[in-house]
Amino acid sequence: MKTAMLAGVLAGLLAPAWAMAQSPIDGTWKIDMNRVHLPTKSDVFVLKDGIFDCRSCAPPFKIKADGADHPVSGHPYFDAVAMTVVDDHTVKETDKKNGKVVATTTTTVAPDGRTATFQFSDSSDTQGAPVTGKGTLTRTAKGPAGSHALSGSWRAASYQNLSDNALRMTFKEEGGSLTMHSPTGQSYTARLDGTEAPFHGDPGVTSVSVTKAGPHSFVETDKRDGKTVSIDRMTIHPDGRTMDVAVDNMLRASHMSFVAVKQ
Repeated sequence: MKTAMLAGVLAGLLAPAWAMAQSPIDGTWKIDMNRVHLPTKSDVFVLKDGIFDCRSCAPPFKIKADGADHPVSGHPYFDAVAMTVVDDHTVKETDKKNGKVVATTTTTVAPDGRTATFQFSDSSDTQGAPVTGKGTLTRTAKGPAGSHALSGSWRAASYQNLSDNALRMTFKEEGGSLTMHSPTGQSYTARLDGTEAPFHGDPGVTSVSVTKAGPHSFVETDKRDGKTVSIDRMTIHPDGRTMDVAVDNMLRASHMSFVAVKQ
């Protein structure tokens, strides 16, 4: 009788601790830019005879490179693009949505044509300050004869000085659901059984579903109007301080991965 009573008391004491046990994904995570593996798939551009052709864009578009705004369709983050040829090695792209500038990118090709640098500011999917940064590209194929130095195939080689708001994300697992929010305004709360839920704050994602693949693993599937646009696989290391994230971009058929560190 005393043993049963003691067991009951212990169960009562331990139950609250178990119920409040923190999930390994709970907390704020920051991408470690030293442990990012960028997509190996190349971007393809052709700038020739006053026409800019973004062949790798999803969907592709072709506009006059005259510095004026030109409408494009099928892109959730912008509806008009202006391409300005600064000189033989430099171009500036300005993206707008509903008449408002949402992104600018200036790209300069090195004199030898093998590499390029770019600097950008992007507020197309942020509810606050724009995401800013710069980076480098490596040429993987030449453009057609007589075209601008930008023409050809390029692979992203690195990013530098990426603003902090693009690197952080916060998760909370509770009551069979996972909640995510980021400094740029994206958020969701989704059941961990794969049920679709609304995705807020991103024009390119309308719904999300999350499944728990194991005690330390989660799979997030993002969709836009019913079509899968990306699949993210998140696995927390046994130390609880680092998380591997693998991202498959279904629209561009590309893959990247990174390590995030709990703050």
